Amino acid sequence: MRDVAIIGTGVTKFGELWYRSFRDIGIEAGLKAVADSGLAGNEIDGMYIGNMSAGRFINQQHIDALIADYSGMATNHVSCTRVEAGEASGAVAFKEGVMAVASGLQDFVVVAGAEKMTDIDDASITSILDDTADAEWEASMGLTLASLHAMIAKRMIHDGMATREEIASVSVNSHAHGALNPNAQYRKAIELKTVLNSGAVATPLGMFDCAPNSDGAAAVVLCPLERAKEFTDSYVKVASLAQTSDTLALFQRNSITSFAATVEAGKMAYARAGITPADISVAEIHDNFSVSGILALQDLGFYEKGKAGKAFLDGEVTLGGGKLTVNTSGGLKARGHPVGATGVAHIAEITDQLRNRADKRQVKDAKYGLAQSVGGTGSAVVVSILEAI
Repeated sequence: MRDVAIIGTGVTKFGELWYRSFRDIGIEAGLKAVADSGLAGNEIDGMYIGNMSAGRFINQQHIDALIADYSGMATNHVSCTRVEAGEASGAVAFKEGVMAVASGLQDFVVVAGAEKMTDIDDASITSILDDTADAEWEASMGLTLASLHAMIAKRMIHDGMATREEIASVSVNSHAHGALNPNAQYRKAIELKTVLNSGAVATPLGMFDCAPNSDGAAAVVLCPLERAKEFTDSYVKVASLAQTSDTLALFQRNSITSFAATVEAGKMAYARAGITPADISVAEIHDNFSVSGILALQDLGFYEKGKAGKAFLDGEVTLGGGKLTVNTSGGLKARGHPVGATGVAHIAEITDQLRNRADKRQVKDAKYGLAQSVGGTGSAVVVSILEAI
Protein backbone atom coordinates (compact mmCIF):
# COMPACT_ATOMS: atom_id res chain seq x y z
CA MET A 1 0.00 0.00 0.00
CA ARG A 2 1.24 3.49 -0.87
CA ASP A 3 1.31 6.47 1.48
CA VAL A 4 -1.15 9.18 0.44
CA ALA A 5 -0.79 12.98 0.42
CA ILE A 6 -3.31 15.80 0.30
CA ILE A 7 -1.97 18.43 -2.10
CA GLY A 8 -4.92 20.78 -2.54
CA THR A 9 -8.01 22.08 -0.74
CA GLY A 10 -11.04 24.09 -1.79
CA VAL A 11 -14.00 25.29 0.28
CA THR A 12 -16.96 27.48 -0.64
CA LYS A 13 -18.74 29.82 1.70
CA PHE A 14 -21.27 27.96 3.85
CA GLY A 15 -24.74 29.36 4.53
CA GLU A 16 -28.15 29.86 2.99
CA LEU A 17 -26.95 30.20 -0.59
CA TRP A 18 -30.29 30.64 -2.32
CA TYR A 19 -28.64 32.26 -5.34
CA ARG A 20 -26.30 29.29 -5.92
CA SER A 21 -27.12 25.85 -7.36
CA PHE A 22 -25.83 22.50 -6.15
CA ARG A 23 -23.69 21.99 -9.23
CA ASP A 24 -22.39 25.56 -8.95
CA ILE A 25 -21.02 25.19 -5.42
CA GLY A 26 -19.76 21.65 -6.01
CA ILE A 27 -17.76 22.66 -9.06
CA GLU A 28 -16.41 25.76 -7.31
CA ALA A 29 -14.94 23.70 -4.48
CA GLY A 30 -13.43 21.17 -6.87
CA LEU A 31 -11.84 23.78 -9.12
CA LYS A 32 -10.35 25.58 -6.12
CA ALA A 33 -8.83 22.33 -4.84
CA VAL A 34 -7.36 21.41 -8.23
CA ALA A 35 -5.92 24.91 -8.69
CA ASP A 36 -4.40 24.74 -5.22
CA SER A 37 -2.85 21.33 -5.94
CA GLY A 38 -0.81 22.39 -8.96
CA LEU A 39 -2.29 19.58 -11.04
CA ALA A 40 -3.67 20.01 -14.52
CA GLY A 41 -7.30 18.96 -14.66
CA ASN A 42 -6.61 16.25 -17.21
CA GLU A 43 -4.40 14.39 -14.72
CA ILE A 44 -7.35 13.56 -12.45
CA ASP A 45 -8.30 9.90 -12.79
CA GLY A 46 -10.89 9.50 -10.05
CA MET A 47 -13.52 11.42 -8.11
CA TYR A 48 -15.44 10.54 -4.96
CA ILE A 49 -18.40 12.69 -3.95
CA GLY A 50 -19.93 12.77 -0.48
CA ASN A 51 -23.63 13.62 -0.68
CA MET A 52 -26.33 12.57 1.74
CA SER A 53 -29.66 13.33 0.12
CA ALA A 54 -29.71 15.34 -3.10
CA GLY A 55 -32.63 13.17 -4.21
CA ARG A 56 -34.80 14.75 -1.53
CA PHE A 57 -33.13 18.14 -1.04
CA ILE A 58 -32.99 19.15 -4.71
CA ASN A 59 -34.84 16.29 -6.44
CA GLN A 60 -31.67 15.19 -8.24
CA GLN A 61 -30.32 11.66 -8.22
CA HIS A 62 -27.20 10.38 -10.04
CA ILE A 63 -24.97 12.99 -8.43
CA ASP A 64 -21.82 11.21 -9.60
CA ALA A 65 -22.73 11.70 -13.27
CA LEU A 66 -23.81 15.30 -12.63
CA ILE A 67 -20.45 16.24 -11.09
CA ALA A 68 -18.45 14.37 -13.75
CA ASP A 69 -20.40 16.18 -16.45
CA TYR A 70 -20.21 19.74 -15.12
CA SER A 71 -16.60 19.44 -13.99
CA GLY A 72 -15.59 18.55 -17.55
CA MET A 73 -14.40 15.09 -16.49
CA ALA A 74 -17.07 13.17 -18.36
CA THR A 75 -15.37 13.86 -21.70
CA ASN A 76 -12.24 12.17 -20.28
CA HIS A 77 -14.38 9.29 -18.97
CA VAL A 78 -13.01 9.74 -15.44
CA SER A 79 -14.67 7.50 -12.86
CA CYS A 80 -16.88 9.33 -10.35
CA THR A 81 -18.54 7.69 -7.35
CA ARG A 82 -21.19 9.16 -5.06
CA VAL A 83 -20.97 8.06 -1.39
CA GLU A 84 -23.75 8.20 1.21
CA ALA A 85 -23.33 7.57 4.94
CA GLY A 86 -25.66 10.07 6.58
CA GLU A 87 -23.82 13.06 7.98
CA ALA A 88 -20.56 11.11 7.60
CA SER A 89 -20.95 10.94 3.79
CA GLY A 90 -18.04 13.28 3.04
CA ALA A 91 -15.72 11.50 5.45
CA VAL A 92 -16.49 8.09 3.93
CA ALA A 93 -15.92 9.56 0.46
CA PHE A 94 -12.51 10.70 1.71
CA LYS A 95 -11.77 7.19 2.98
CA GLU A 96 -12.70 5.73 -0.41
CA GLY A 97 -10.46 8.21 -2.22
CA VAL A 98 -7.53 7.45 0.08
CA MET A 99 -8.00 3.72 -0.44
CA ALA A 100 -8.05 4.17 -4.23
CA VAL A 101 -4.71 6.01 -4.20
CA ALA A 102 -3.13 3.80 -1.54
CA SER A 103 -4.01 0.64 -3.47
CA GLY A 104 -2.58 1.97 -6.72
CA LEU A 105 -5.95 1.84 -8.45
CA GLN A 106 -5.78 5.58 -9.11
CA ASP A 107 -3.07 8.23 -8.79
CA PHE A 108 -4.81 11.62 -8.71
CA VAL A 109 -8.16 11.80 -6.99
CA VAL A 110 -10.56 14.61 -6.14
CA VAL A 111 -12.68 14.01 -3.06
CA ALA A 112 -15.55 16.44 -2.69
CA GLY A 113 -18.62 16.84 -0.51
CA ALA A 114 -21.61 18.99 -1.34
CA GLU A 115 -25.14 19.59 -0.14
CA LYS A 116 -27.86 22.10 -1.03
CA MET A 117 -30.31 21.98 1.86
CA THR A 118 -32.11 25.31 2.05
CA ASP A 119 -34.17 25.18 -1.14
CA ILE A 120 -36.92 23.39 0.81
CA ASP A 121 -38.77 24.28 4.04
CA ASP A 122 -37.37 23.63 7.51
CA ALA A 123 -39.86 20.88 8.34
CA SER A 124 -38.85 18.91 5.26
CA ILE A 125 -35.14 19.37 6.05
CA THR A 126 -35.70 18.09 9.59
CA SER A 127 -37.59 15.06 8.28
CA ILE A 128 -34.72 14.15 5.94
CA LEU A 129 -32.13 14.48 8.70
CA ASP A 130 -34.24 12.49 11.16
CA ASP A 131 -34.23 9.55 8.76
CA THR A 132 -30.50 9.10 9.42
CA ALA A 133 -31.67 7.58 12.72
CA ASP A 134 -33.85 4.46 12.58
CA ALA A 135 -36.72 5.59 10.35
CA GLU A 136 -38.99 2.71 11.38
CA TRP A 137 -38.41 2.56 15.13
CA GLU A 138 -37.33 6.11 15.96
CA ALA A 139 -38.27 8.73 13.36
CA SER A 140 -41.70 7.24 12.64
CA MET A 141 -42.48 7.39 16.36
CA GLY A 142 -41.78 11.12 16.49
CA LEU A 143 -38.17 11.02 17.63
CA THR A 144 -35.92 13.59 15.98
CA LEU A 145 -32.13 13.91 15.93
CA ALA A 146 -32.54 16.85 18.30
CA SER A 147 -34.64 14.88 20.78
CA LEU A 148 -32.27 11.90 20.63
CA HIS A 149 -29.33 14.15 21.44
CA ALA A 150 -31.41 15.84 24.14
CA MET A 151 -31.83 12.42 25.76
CA ILE A 152 -28.06 11.99 25.70
CA ALA A 153 -27.59 15.44 27.24
CA LYS A 154 -30.14 14.73 29.99
CA ARG A 155 -28.47 11.44 30.82
CA MET A 156 -25.03 13.05 30.95
CA ILE A 157 -26.31 15.75 33.30
CA HIS A 158 -28.07 13.13 35.46
CA ASP A 159 -24.91 11.00 35.67
CA GLY A 160 -22.72 13.99 36.57
CA MET A 161 -20.75 13.80 33.32
CA ALA A 162 -21.55 17.38 32.30
CA THR A 163 -23.49 20.44 33.41
CA ARG A 164 -25.90 22.43 31.27
CA GLU A 165 -23.36 25.26 31.19
CA GLU A 166 -20.59 22.94 30.03
CA ILE A 167 -22.76 21.59 27.21
CA ALA A 168 -23.63 25.13 26.11
CA SER A 169 -19.95 26.12 26.12
CA VAL A 170 -19.31 23.82 23.14
CA SER A 171 -21.29 26.27 21.00
CA VAL A 172 -19.42 29.22 22.49
CA ASN A 173 -16.13 27.60 21.46
CA SER A 174 -17.31 27.00 17.90
CA HIS A 175 -18.59 30.55 17.47
CA ALA A 176 -15.32 31.99 18.79
CA HIS A 177 -13.50 30.27 15.94
CA GLY A 178 -16.24 30.79 13.36
CA ALA A 179 -15.80 34.54 13.84
CA LEU A 180 -12.31 34.10 12.38
CA ASN A 181 -13.34 31.99 9.36
CA PRO A 182 -14.33 33.97 6.24
CA ASN A 183 -16.27 30.97 4.89
CA ALA A 184 -18.30 30.36 8.05
CA GLN A 185 -22.08 30.71 8.04
CA TYR A 186 -22.05 32.57 11.36
CA ARG A 187 -19.05 34.86 11.88
CA LYS A 188 -19.93 36.15 15.32
CA ALA A 189 -18.68 35.20 18.79
CA ILE A 190 -21.42 34.56 21.36
CA GLU A 191 -21.65 34.50 25.15
CA LEU A 192 -22.65 31.53 27.28
CA LYS A 193 -25.88 33.23 28.32
CA THR A 194 -26.93 33.48 24.68
CA VAL A 195 -26.89 29.69 24.37
CA LEU A 196 -28.56 29.13 27.74
CA ASN A 197 -31.35 31.63 27.02
CA SER A 198 -32.06 30.56 23.43
CA GLY A 199 -35.45 29.15 22.53
CA ALA A 200 -36.03 25.51 23.42
CA VAL A 201 -35.68 22.88 20.70
CA ALA A 202 -35.62 19.70 22.79
CA THR A 203 -34.96 20.27 26.48
CA PRO A 204 -32.26 20.83 27.63
CA LEU A 205 -31.03 21.79 24.13
CA GLY A 206 -31.96 25.15 22.68
CA MET A 207 -31.60 26.86 19.31
CA PHE A 208 -27.94 27.75 19.89
CA ASP A 209 -27.10 24.15 20.78
CA CYS A 210 -28.00 22.99 17.25
CA ALA A 211 -26.10 23.27 13.97
CA PRO A 212 -27.90 25.24 11.24
CA ASN A 213 -29.25 24.03 7.92
CA SER A 214 -26.63 24.98 5.35
CA ASP A 215 -25.54 24.92 1.73
CA GLY A 216 -21.89 24.49 0.78
CA ALA A 217 -19.15 22.32 -0.65
CA ALA A 218 -15.56 21.33 0.07
CA ALA A 219 -12.93 19.36 -1.83
CA VAL A 220 -9.40 17.99 -1.49
CA VAL A 221 -6.96 16.50 -4.00
CA LEU A 222 -5.04 13.30 -3.23
CA CYS A 223 -1.96 11.73 -4.79
CA PRO A 224 0.78 9.26 -3.82
CA LEU A 225 2.99 10.81 -1.13
CA GLU A 226 6.12 10.06 -3.16
CA ARG A 227 4.85 12.27 -5.99
CA ALA A 228 3.50 15.21 -3.99
CA LYS A 229 6.63 17.35 -4.42
CA GLU A 230 6.17 17.26 -8.19
CA PHE A 231 3.21 19.59 -7.78
CA THR A 232 3.54 21.58 -4.56
CA ASP A 233 5.81 22.26 -1.61
CA SER A 234 2.78 22.44 0.69
CA TYR A 235 1.15 19.08 1.38
CA VAL A 236 0.27 16.78 4.25
CA LYS A 237 0.37 13.03 4.77
CA VAL A 238 -2.70 10.93 5.52
CA ALA A 239 -1.25 9.23 8.60
CA SER A 240 -4.23 6.94 9.17
CA LEU A 241 -7.98 6.61 9.08
CA ALA A 242 -10.62 4.24 10.40
CA GLN A 243 -14.34 3.74 9.75
CA THR A 244 -16.58 1.92 12.23
CA SER A 245 -20.28 1.34 12.77
CA ASP A 246 -22.85 0.70 15.50
CA THR A 247 -26.57 0.00 15.75
CA LEU A 248 -28.76 2.31 13.73
CA ALA A 249 -31.10 3.00 16.64
CA LEU A 250 -29.90 4.66 19.82
CA PHE A 251 -32.15 2.54 22.06
CA GLN A 252 -30.27 -0.62 21.05
CA ARG A 253 -27.02 0.55 22.70
CA ASN A 254 -25.75 -0.49 26.11
CA SER A 255 -24.91 3.14 26.83
CA ILE A 256 -26.06 6.42 25.30
CA THR A 257 -23.39 8.58 26.96
CA SER A 258 -20.64 7.25 24.70
CA PHE A 259 -20.53 6.44 21.00
CA ALA A 260 -18.73 3.09 20.85
CA ALA A 261 -18.08 3.56 17.14
CA THR A 262 -16.07 6.73 17.89
CA VAL A 263 -14.14 4.97 20.65
CA GLU A 264 -13.15 2.11 18.35
CA ALA A 265 -12.41 4.30 15.32
CA GLY A 266 -10.18 6.49 17.46
CA LYS A 267 -8.26 3.54 18.85
CA MET A 268 -7.72 2.11 15.38
CA ALA A 269 -6.64 5.45 13.90
CA TYR A 270 -4.15 6.16 16.70
CA ALA A 271 -2.65 2.67 16.43
CA ARG A 272 -2.29 2.89 12.64
CA ALA A 273 -0.61 6.30 12.91
CA GLY A 274 1.61 5.13 15.78
CA ILE A 275 0.60 8.01 18.02
CA THR A 276 -1.60 8.77 21.04
CA PRO A 277 -4.27 11.45 21.65
CA ALA A 278 -1.57 13.56 23.35
CA ASP A 279 0.15 14.01 19.97
CA ILE A 280 -2.85 15.75 18.39
CA SER A 281 -2.67 19.56 18.31
CA VAL A 282 -5.88 20.39 16.42
CA ALA A 283 -9.13 18.48 15.96
CA GLU A 284 -12.27 18.98 13.93
CA ILE A 285 -15.10 17.12 15.65
CA HIS A 286 -18.75 16.55 14.81
CA ASP A 287 -20.68 19.09 16.93
CA ASN A 288 -24.04 18.87 15.16
CA PHE A 289 -25.43 19.34 18.68
CA SER A 290 -23.44 20.90 21.49
CA VAL A 291 -23.52 17.71 23.56
CA SER A 292 -21.83 15.89 20.65
CA GLY A 293 -18.67 17.91 21.25
CA ILE A 294 -18.33 16.60 24.80
CA LEU A 295 -19.02 13.04 23.63
CA ALA A 296 -16.34 13.33 20.95
CA LEU A 297 -13.54 14.61 23.17
CA GLN A 298 -14.19 11.87 25.72
CA ASP A 299 -14.68 9.05 23.22
CA LEU A 300 -11.52 10.04 21.32
CA GLY A 301 -9.45 9.83 24.48
CA PHE A 302 -8.62 13.51 24.85
CA TYR A 303 -10.37 13.75 28.23
CA GLU A 304 -11.71 11.36 30.83
CA LYS A 305 -15.47 11.10 31.25
CA GLY A 306 -16.76 14.10 33.11
CA LYS A 307 -13.77 16.31 32.22
CA ALA A 308 -14.39 17.37 28.60
CA GLY A 309 -17.22 19.77 29.46
CA LYS A 310 -15.02 21.69 31.87
CA ALA A 311 -12.34 21.97 29.17
CA PHE A 312 -14.86 23.70 26.90
CA LEU A 313 -16.23 25.90 29.69
CA ASP A 314 -12.76 27.01 30.79
CA GLY A 315 -11.65 27.83 27.21
CA GLU A 316 -9.00 25.13 27.33
CA VAL A 317 -9.76 23.95 23.77
CA THR A 318 -10.23 27.43 22.32
CA LEU A 319 -7.40 28.89 20.22
CA GLY A 320 -4.53 29.78 22.53
CA GLY A 321 -6.16 28.11 25.51
CA GLY A 322 -4.26 24.84 25.75
CA LYS A 323 -2.41 22.04 24.01
CA LEU A 324 -5.44 20.89 21.97
CA THR A 325 -7.53 23.29 19.88
CA VAL A 326 -10.98 22.12 18.77
CA ASN A 327 -13.04 23.15 15.74
CA THR A 328 -10.93 26.01 14.44
CA SER A 329 -13.22 26.21 11.41
CA GLY A 330 -16.16 27.11 13.63
CA GLY A 331 -17.40 23.54 13.70
CA LEU A 332 -20.78 22.48 12.43
CA LYS A 333 -22.43 25.00 14.75
CA ALA A 334 -20.81 28.19 13.37
CA ARG A 335 -19.11 27.18 10.11
CA GLY A 336 -22.33 25.48 9.03
CA HIS A 337 -23.42 21.93 8.33
CA PRO A 338 -24.21 21.09 4.67
CA VAL A 339 -24.37 17.43 5.61
CA GLY A 340 -22.66 15.86 2.58
CA ALA A 341 -19.86 18.43 2.66
CA THR A 342 -19.08 18.42 6.38
CA GLY A 343 -16.65 15.49 6.45
CA VAL A 344 -14.56 16.87 3.60
CA ALA A 345 -14.62 20.35 5.12
CA HIS A 346 -13.12 18.83 8.28
CA ILE A 347 -10.27 17.36 6.23
CA ALA A 348 -9.71 20.64 4.37
CA GLU A 349 -9.49 22.58 7.65
CA ILE A 350 -7.01 20.17 9.24
CA THR A 351 -4.95 20.17 6.04
CA ASP A 352 -4.78 23.97 5.98
CA GLN A 353 -3.85 24.01 9.67
CA LEU A 354 -0.96 21.60 9.07
CA ARG A 355 0.15 23.65 6.04
CA ASN A 356 0.13 26.81 8.20
CA ARG A 357 -2.56 28.38 6.00
CA ALA A 358 -5.35 29.01 8.53
CA ASP A 359 -4.65 32.74 8.95
CA LYS A 360 -6.14 34.19 12.16
CA ARG A 361 -7.26 30.79 13.43
CA GLN A 362 -3.87 29.13 12.93
CA VAL A 363 -2.70 26.69 15.60
CA LYS A 364 1.02 27.16 16.12
CA ASP A 365 3.41 24.32 15.25
CA ALA A 366 0.69 21.71 14.66
CA LYS A 367 2.21 18.34 13.70
CA TYR A 368 -0.83 16.05 13.83
CA GLY A 369 -4.50 16.86 13.29
CA LEU A 370 -7.61 14.72 13.70
CA ALA A 371 -11.01 14.82 12.00
CA GLN A 372 -14.08 12.97 13.28
CA SER A 373 -17.37 12.62 11.40
CA VAL A 374 -20.55 10.96 12.61
CA GLY A 375 -23.54 9.61 10.72
CA GLY A 376 -26.86 9.38 12.58
CA THR A 377 -26.50 9.04 16.34
CA GLY A 378 -23.09 7.38 16.23
CA SER A 379 -24.07 4.59 13.85
CA ALA A 380 -21.30 5.48 11.36
CA VAL A 381 -18.04 7.12 12.37
CA VAL A 382 -14.85 8.02 10.51
CA VAL A 383 -11.70 9.21 12.28
CA SER A 384 -8.84 10.51 10.11
CA ILE A 385 -5.37 11.59 11.28
CA LEU A 386 -3.23 13.87 9.13
CA GLU A 387 0.46 14.63 9.59
CA ALA A 388 2.44 17.74 8.64
CA ILE A 389 5.44 17.05 6.37
